[in-house]
Amino acid sequence: MVPPRSADQLDPHTARPDGDDQPVPWEMGNHVEKLTHLSYKEVPTADPTGVDKDDGPRIGVSYIFSADDDDLEDPVQDSVKQGTLNLQEDLQYDHCNEVECSVYYRDECIYEKGFGSGEQTTTYSPENLLNKCKPGDLVEFVAKNQYPHWVVYVGDFQVVHLYRLEITNSFMTDASQGRRGRIVNDQYKFKPLIPEMVVQNAMEQVGAKEQELSWRNSECFAAWCRYGKREFKIGGEIRIGKQPYRLKIQLSEKKSHTLEFQSLEDLIMERRRNDQIGKAAVLQELSNHLHGDDEVRTDHNAN
Repeated sequence: MVPPRSADQLDPHTARPDGDDQPVPWEMGNHVEKLTHLSYKEVPTADPTGVDKDDGPRIGVSYIFSADDDDLEDPVQDSVKQGTLNLQEDLQYDHCNEVECSVYYRDECIYEKGFGSGEQTTTYSPENLLNKCKPGDLVEFVAKNQYPHWVVYVGDFQVVHLYRLEITNSFMTDASQGRRGRIVNDQYKFKPLIPEMVVQNAMEQVGAKEQELSWRNSECFAAWCRYGKREFKIGGEIRIGKQPYRLKIQLSEKKSHTLEFQSLEDLIMERRRNDQIGKAAVLQELSNHLHGDDEVRTDHNAN
């Protein structure tokens, strides 16, 4: 288990991970003052392990999202208790309602989910996934009207994942909660760590919970294990100035909509919300903002 961190070690810009959207309760002023007096060379942009090779500072204005996620509620268990769940119908997943999108850091594409290839849309039962997965693989479980749930396969039919404010080691069949899944190693374009390091990253965090956590949702945790990048952590980027991240949502073959963000963490939160509500709902939300342009750029952080 990872030892608890003191208030001095936790980032002042964060909300409680995967739960309350209230700022952490300790004094924020002194921490912010320390950060604003750093020179650009001192801005924390790389992991202490040296895994992150990106150059240049990550600057942005502090922006706190509420929690997104499936990690506080168990929709399968809650529905069973209420007697309202039909597994065959409620967990059925329509990949045609998925949102095609890409993510850019400045001009570099760092994430892409498109469906030109049928392999990206194909989902499998947990039992079939066990025949396909290798240690270090990332798996995404999907179901209708639910946030995607990401896990790290560590071998021996087991995964490590962030669930209900705790990093847990589970059998893949249990972690799936009746959902189908797919391997998502190629969605992020970062260079992955070697499989042994991915597994080690995941296993070293087992047992961490609540204020010990450094990730806001299951995807951020799993992606950090595979790529080792600080940007996936809560408060991993200082938010001051322009928005370097762009989420490009593909609405049709010729039309897209772009949202701008100050951190990868914030962008992931919005992208996961889109995954949860589905393409039809996203189109409905954007219908009042699109005015016939091929691409509309929106400052997501505008006051």
